[in-house]
Amino acid sequence: MKNLTFRTRLLAAAALSCALGTSAADAAERTPPATVAVKTSGHAAALASFDGVVEAVRQTVVSAQVAGAIVALNVKAGDPVKAGQVLLRIDARAASDGATASAAQVEAARASMNVAAKDFERQTQLFQKQYISQSALDRAQAQLQATQAQVRALQAQSGVASTQSGFFVVTAPYAGIVSEVPVALGDMAMPGRPLFTLYDPAALRVTASLPQSALAGLGANPEVRYEIPGMAAVSGLSQPTSVQLLPTVDAATHTAQLRLGLPAGMKGLAPGMFARLWLPGAAATGAVPKLFIPASAVLHRAEMTGVYMLDSQGHALLRQVRLGQPQGSEVEILSGVQAGEQVAVDPQAAAKAR
Repeated sequence: MKNLTFRTRLLAAAALSCALGTSAADAAERTPPATVAVKTSGHAAALASFDGVVEAVRQTVVSAQVAGAIVALNVKAGDPVKAGQVLLRIDARAASDGATASAAQVEAARASMNVAAKDFERQTQLFQKQYISQSALDRAQAQLQATQAQVRALQAQSGVASTQSGFFVVTAPYAGIVSEVPVALGDMAMPGRPLFTLYDPAALRVTASLPQSALAGLGANPEVRYEIPGMAAVSGLSQPTSVQLLPTVDAATHTAQLRLGLPAGMKGLAPGMFARLWLPGAAATGAVPKLFIPASAVLHRAEMTGVYMLDSQGHALLRQVRLGQPQGSEVEILSGVQAGEQVAVDPQAAAKAR
């Protein structure tokens, strides 16, 4: 009987110890995880961003001036070219034959002019000896003047034919890069049809459309900054070489164009790339501040990126977010959280404490 009582007490003590341990473990799991508040960047909060695009200051669409089949295509998209380099040739056989015919007509007219000049000289000598009348001399002089005028007219026509022959050879107007070639060998070139698109990579700019509400805060010398996401040569916010606000406002969109000059020699830049402008001060009215959290607080699960947020009862809830650019040990949050909300620093610990 005593042994049974002792065994009963031992089992009761073990059960109590197990219950206390389980309660302590549950209490430990229910302990809220360490959190940090979503903060805003003080520098970014004073700036307003506007989407822009990289443009070439000098970009040309080279077109044909004459009609003809393309018989030689010397460049392709992406090729660098020099000023005066031959890009394309159009079949110029008919034009060449026309220029040769015009030159021959000029030679024939010159021969007739030489004959008329000698005849006028003889008629002048005869008139001095009073062998012919004044009217005969006048006819000889008129014949000479007519042949001289004919030579000048044919020379002008020959010059036109020679100039038009040059239109069948398309050259680069300046040194640059061929960005587009919408024709192929054998195509028919027509006057006004684009053959190449050429731009100068040494002169690029960023252009953005600013709303009317942002124009008043620019001032005479605005401190505008720009960034080109994804470009290693342009990291962070950079200062432009020049700032130009066009003096006209679009009547349909009520926006004005702001152009920022880019330094020459920036590798990897091309017209059409996305850029972002940042305007300070009064121009930043209505700007949305950037939100940052520690990079260690971000949880990656397959294709989902999220963070654990704490609600008012201290429960950790997983919320999907969209990330921006990293800034040191922190990362920008584009959507999914608000400033001041509490984010779990350790997502793994927060997942166990749910």
